[in-house]
Amino acid sequence: MFSALDLVRRIASVELTPRDVIDRCADAIAAHEHNIGAFAALDIEAARRAAQAPGLAMSPLAGLPVGIKDIFDTADLPTAYGSPIYAGHQPKSDAALVAMVRRAGGIVLGKTVSTEFASLQPAGTRNPRNPAHTPGGSSSGSAAAVAAGMVPLALGSQTAGSVIRPAAFCGVAGYKPSFRLLPTVGMKCFAWSLDTPGLFAAGVADLAFAASAITGRDLRVDRAAPAAPTIALVRTSIWPQASAEMQAAVETAARRVEAAGARLQDLQLPALFDEAAQAQAVIQDYEAYRALAYEIDHHRDRIGPVLGVQLDKAAAIAPETYDEARRIARRARREFANLMAGIDVILTPSAPGAAPQGLESTGSPAFNRLWTLLGPPCINVPGLVDTSGLPLGVQIVGRFARDRIALEAALFLQRALE
Repeated sequence: MFSALDLVRRIASVELTPRDVIDRCADAIAAHEHNIGAFAALDIEAARRAAQAPGLAMSPLAGLPVGIKDIFDTADLPTAYGSPIYAGHQPKSDAALVAMVRRAGGIVLGKTVSTEFASLQPAGTRNPRNPAHTPGGSSSGSAAAVAAGMVPLALGSQTAGSVIRPAAFCGVAGYKPSFRLLPTVGMKCFAWSLDTPGLFAAGVADLAFAASAITGRDLRVDRAAPAAPTIALVRTSIWPQASAEMQAAVETAARRVEAAGARLQDLQLPALFDEAAQAQAVIQDYEAYRALAYEIDHHRDRIGPVLGVQLDKAAAIAPETYDEARRIARRARREFANLMAGIDVILTPSAPGAAPQGLESTGSPAFNRLWTLLGPPCINVPGLVDTSGLPLGVQIVGRFARDRIALEAALFLQRALE
């Protein structure tokens, strides 16, 4: 993997140029893409031309190449949203977040594979850690491209668990910011109350650097040693669904971070949060049935079987059921803010376990649904593995709109695991 921060420092010292970085990524793509299948579209020559722009090395992203999940519109590359319905579709403009990446000096290297409309239908991308295993989804290509060293940074999105889970499965850092921190304009909508753009990188400090460069916000955490946070260990009612190795990984992370100086405590979530996790699925599916109304009405035969079944069930969700789910979500968000008083972050699993074998499923989002619904920042912290060598991701969940604190705590944890 390439560290974005390391590359930027080497560009600043004139050890590397943006064109050199593009060439290194191109070499990795040539070596691994045939086996991984992380990209839906590539234009390496266009990226090389863009890397020659004067002053690029002095921009916030210093000309780093970025993979863009194929649900974000791009004016210079096709955008198919992971669906054969839109094969060859060429948008006239960039999504807002893609435009922000370019403004910050990032170079779009290609479009990374998304599952169909960022849902659960697997897309064929393989896990670089073991190609016999899923990379997760829906941001399959973005996580895999970073893990295989094909790009130092990639955009993804999360409606249930589509940033944190693939980051965990592929052994990279993943960041789902606070809801609405990053714009969704020009991103194919699946559920407008939940869709959240996110980022992938080699490590937590790389994520924070990239988020800061793209947004202009003070999010960097690499300029000083991270402060020791107050961390609540949350097992939730679905803790038994985590594998024994995942449970041990979270316990190991808790011991390591406490030994490094963090203040650790256990936190039991009220029953309301079980209702909220169930409400997430109701809200997601109700909105998806409406967000994809055109595709359902005009191209139903071209929608994959997994999404098709999901949408058929969603058609039966009554407006009153949806409204009640939204009320539960509002209550849970208020209660979450109260619970987090005096706590910096939560430590909890990123997924039920390591990446499942086979490409028939992208894995379960059970350990992500609640946090996506609540809207706080979530970071997958890499560094632990199971007995077979597959990554086991642990998740840091922060307070809403306190993203820098969450990123700093995640970096503290990552260093404790090194």
